[in-house]
Amino acid sequence: MTKFVAPDVKNFVVWDYVVFAALFLISSGIGVYFAITEKKKASSKEFLVGGKQMTCGPVALSLTASFMSAVTVLGTPSEVYRYGATFILFFIAYTFVIIFTSELFLPVFYRSGITSTYEYLELRFNKPVRIAATLIYIVQTVRNTLHSLTKFDLWGSVFATGIVCTFYCTLGGLKAVVWTDVFQMIVMLAGFLTVLIQGSITNGGPTNILETAKNGSRLRIIDFDVDPLRRHTFWTIAVGGTFTWLGIYGVNQSTIQRCISCKSEKQAKLALYLNLLGLWVILVCAVFSGLVMYTHYKNCDPWTAGFISAPVQLMPYFVMDIFSTMPGLPGLFVACAFSGTLSTVAASINALATVTFEDFVKSCFPNLSENLNTWISKGLCIVFGVVCTSMAVAASLMGGVVQASLSIHGMCGGPMLGLFTLGIVFPCSNWKGAIGGLLTGIVLSFLVGIGAFIYPAPSSKALPLSLSTANCTVNTTEVLTTLVPTLPPLRPPLADSWYSLSYLYFSAVGCLTCIIVGLLITHVLLLAPESQHLVCSCSSESQQQSGLQRTSSTS
Repeated sequence: MTKFVAPDVKNFVVWDYVVFAALFLISSGIGVYFAITEKKKASSKEFLVGGKQMTCGPVALSLTASFMSAVTVLGTPSEVYRYGATFILFFIAYTFVIIFTSELFLPVFYRSGITSTYEYLELRFNKPVRIAATLIYIVQTVRNTLHSLTKFDLWGSVFATGIVCTFYCTLGGLKAVVWTDVFQMIVMLAGFLTVLIQGSITNGGPTNILETAKNGSRLRIIDFDVDPLRRHTFWTIAVGGTFTWLGIYGVNQSTIQRCISCKSEKQAKLALYLNLLGLWVILVCAVFSGLVMYTHYKNCDPWTAGFISAPVQLMPYFVMDIFSTMPGLPGLFVACAFSGTLSTVAASINALATVTFEDFVKSCFPNLSENLNTWISKGLCIVFGVVCTSMAVAASLMGGVVQASLSIHGMCGGPMLGLFTLGIVFPCSNWKGAIGGLLTGIVLSFLVGIGAFIYPAPSSKALPLSLSTANCTVNTTEVLTTLVPTLPPLRPPLADSWYSLSYLYFSAVGCLTCIIVGLLITHVLLLAPESQHLVCSCSSESQQQSGLQRTSSTS
């Protein structure tokens, strides 16, 4: 039997480890710096929201670094390499997300004077709604943190990342998180640019790369097919992508917490729009990296040939290939990937500590001293850091079990988006409708998500573009066996329709279900005879409060 023959790809040398270690040392140093300089301002407000004195520049870079994680650095180029540059259409989704966040959600949160976004739910509905949403957020964020950490195979790397994030989050609070993100954003851009420059030089320049990509059908970007079962089309990305990103961005505690740390609402909005430019830049870098990688391997695909075991390994393999004679640069790219992870994990730990403190500790023990509040906030950072790191190390040793739940972003984020939209956009909704809509949205989105995992969509709905092994020594039979998935013998009627829905629509399903069910329940309750007196009473009280507010503003 013919064996696979892989090219000679170098491993890390001393300079690569030096560059990589520098990322951790500088990130930790920033936490130490803010722990020392902000010691006199020690308060829970200073620790959790930076004293609300941040400016738009660092906050914008921090937001970009946190949401352009290792998934973007490693996954997006691989996606473009295999499926083409359609991914670039996410710039439309990012644009809508930033507009909705800055013009619809942010003003409500910022003017409410809250620290946790879930405080708004208690103000709008009641405490049970706030607690339910907070618990869902904690579960979702812990899962996302695990997913970010277990993108790397070596448990030592996972352990080091968790320790460093916990260290500078606990010492420096939100300011340390934001300014470390600024540094890590610079590292991410530097890593991408080195790959793009060297990759372009190696493969004949940008013109040749684009020509090769065009010949390989990688530049067929616009596809207006309205079939919701297709994985990536213009509509799934523009519409489904907007719902997905709004669910994990627009009403996300990690995003809003940094926005409300700004000096003013104007600064917060400006930070979001500057962040949009950063999202576009990183997206273009990631997409073009995928095209460069395709040009380099157009005649010998490492994954098809069996040189690597998973598509996510394509980018690191490519980097080690083109930088084999340049010590230090492979380390820079790995630092780039780890910067995304550090930023995501640190933001998650800080947000988890904030939500737990504001929604549970502070509400249960409102009379604690300011000094004790600060120490409790720091203790929560340590607790969540240890929990996430320990679980991620265990998961990496078991083969990355958590990665099976990749689509949970949409499955949890969609109903949460629907809940906040219900409260902000529909003032007629009540707490019973909110709870009913949230639970129904979660059940329905989880049904489609779990069904899609058990019964994968037919390959015709998500078929990779052609990949050649003409210049590789491979066994054709083995390759075909690897590439063609075997579907379960028994597929229920929903498997080829509902369960085959594009993963980008999971969030839309949860969001729209939450809103529709919430409004229906509210409407039914308002029509009930026993609620008529309550409605009139509430209306009368509302009019009295409005009159008091007008009198107050006049005086």
